[in-house]
This record gives sequence, structure tokens and C-alpha cells, in this order.
Amino acid sequence: MGADRFDEVWDGVLHMVPGPGDRHALIEGQLPRLLGPAADRAGLLLSGQFNIGRPEDYRVPDGGLHRFGNWGTYAPTAALVVEIVSPGDETWEKLPFFADCGVDEVLIVDSTTRQVHWLALRDGSYEPVQRSRLIDVGPTELAERIDWPAADAG
Repeated sequence: MGADRFDEVWDGVLHMVPGPGDRHALIEGQLPRLLGPAADRAGLLLSGQFNIGRPEDYRVPDGGLHRFGNWGTYAPTAALVVEIVSPGDETWEKLPFFADCGVDEVLIVDSTTRQVHWLALRDGSYEPVQRSRLIDVGPTELAERIDWPAADAG
């Protein structure tokens, strides 16, 4: 039925995640238009949700940029993963996993606070950056271009 398509497995433990609410979905719909041209110029492939990791330990980011396609069911890594914060989700707890997978950058969009966090991997952990090292976009510019959903949206 597809009800489990957002679920993740963290070291063999199932994490059940509901589908996105209104704010999340509305932002998720905008990001390909906002990131796509810069990704194209950088020669990166843009995707929606995908599995990163392996069958017994994987996460499902809201989107990503990739250096290659054809990874099968589980991508071993990504150039960038996109996470859109939903109330009560585990976005920030995923950072060590993404670092272990060698993900270069993590883009976190928080619809509640209307903030964009752009993080780059350095010495095994993520630190905030003012501009992506992969594509010609930064968090301030992206935040200004997002049509933020109303506060009363889901």
C-alpha cells in the first residue's frame, strides 16, 4: 500500500516515519526548480527521495544531488542530501550516518523557522557554510527564493 515508503532502518531498528505534512510537501515541490539549474551546471544529477546506505541500515532523505546514477535500491553515498524538517522528525540525528556514508553536503530546510542550513563535511563532521562547494547556491539565497507556506499549513 506504500504506507511504509518513508520508513528507515537505523542499524537494524525500524524507524516509522509518516508522510510529509503540508509545509514539508510544499517546500519539497519547490526545491527541484530552485536547485535544478545549479545542479545541471555542476554536472550533478538531481533526485527526489532515495535510500542511502544498505538494507539493514539506511535513511530516506527528501532529495539529493548525485555524481552518478544507477545505484540500485540503496545509494552508497551522495554529493548532497536534502532534508526538510517536519515536527518531531530525526533530521539532525541523521548527520553522523550521512558523514559515515561520505555525503559531502547536507541541506536542511526548516519550514517552521523558515531557515535553511547548509552543512559541509569536514574532518568527519558537518559544519555550516555560507555557500555550497558543489553548486552555486547558498543558504541565504535559497531561503529568499523559497515561497514559504503559511504558518497554519500542516
